[in-house]
Amino acid sequence: MFSKPIAKLRSSPIQLMAERTRVALREGRSVVDMTLGEPDFPTPQHVGEAAIRAIVTGETRYTPVNGSVRLREAIARKFQRDNAIPCTPADITVGCGGKQVIYQAFLATLEPGDEVLIPAPYWASYADIASMHGGVLKSLATSPDAGYALQPQTLETAITARTKWLVLNSPSNPSGTAYTAAQLSAFAEVIRASRHQNFLVLVDDIYEHIVFDGAPFATLAEVAPDLRQRILTVNGVSKAYSMTGWRVGYGCGPRALIDAMTKIQMQINSHTSSVSQAAAAAALEGPQDEVRNRCQVFQHRRDLLLRRFDAIPQLHTPRPGGAFYLFPDVRAFLGRTSPNGRVIGDDMALASYLLDEGVAVVPGSGFGMPGFIRLSYATSDDRLHLAADRLATALQRLS
Repeated sequence: MFSKPIAKLRSSPIQLMAERTRVALREGRSVVDMTLGEPDFPTPQHVGEAAIRAIVTGETRYTPVNGSVRLREAIARKFQRDNAIPCTPADITVGCGGKQVIYQAFLATLEPGDEVLIPAPYWASYADIASMHGGVLKSLATSPDAGYALQPQTLETAITARTKWLVLNSPSNPSGTAYTAAQLSAFAEVIRASRHQNFLVLVDDIYEHIVFDGAPFATLAEVAPDLRQRILTVNGVSKAYSMTGWRVGYGCGPRALIDAMTKIQMQINSHTSSVSQAAAAAALEGPQDEVRNRCQVFQHRRDLLLRRFDAIPQLHTPRPGGAFYLFPDVRAFLGRTSPNGRVIGDDMALASYLLDEGVAVVPGSGFGMPGFIRLSYATSDDRLHLAADRLATALQRLS
């Protein structure tokens, strides 16, 4: 009945655990939900007011398929201002979230058997979207001891004549790994030196404004301008501006690729909501102090949880450089037995056990790295302390 690629699709592990958590909450159970990657802050007031003005003034008609002129101009200025990437509105595409931009890029370029290189752990949707279009995931191994950072030699070995895309996400979901300009420059050297020159690079910068410890943000098209005709830089307003429900993502890349993606979008959804586009333009053009302040709050929460987790024996949690996730190594707890006699055979079993104990997390196997778990710390200090208490108690009870 269904096509082979669709029949192979799995349900999102994030959404599965989020739904199980919602069921537990509806049943009246006390659960600290750390599953979804959604900021707990409200959308900035001036952004909401811009959306209201758009409705009142009648900005409710069709826009160009690849985004309103005003929004694409704002995005082009943002790339120049924040990333030193020169571009024009014609180099920009706007979609219903970054996910749609990625979907259209893969649909426009992938042939069956093309390889998509993705460092693990990775956001599950990269692999699923690639497979929907005949692409083959080629997972690139990383180590918690190296902060889950891809090593240049690993990338060099992985590139073949079948490589069509390399995906780089920094700061990363789920690990929070944030690449420095020097690390990106090392990747650029590998790309330049490879005898295989026909692949593209998808750079997902959705967590650009959530970088910690005073570190400057860097992106590949900035540090390697000679490679810009091979780079699609994807971003959006969901994480930095707490606009997940507004569904606005965007991309900047080679004109031919942007044109192909626009043709696809014409047949999918015409364009992103005109009101959401007006709000996104206000977010990019307006004051950024609130974004910076929220980043400081996320850094405080990261440090809070790291201190608490460091006190839990055998729980190894690398220090992330950005985003709002921790990705602890829980392999030491697998194979143990819960107080009710259930064997914790894998990370999914551990996530189920922790949910029963009042903490909802996502198993690392859903991100291509079994034996780990992901926790979102986009919640209050009190909830984080409660989660840490419950996690410590639950792990100590395993025998």
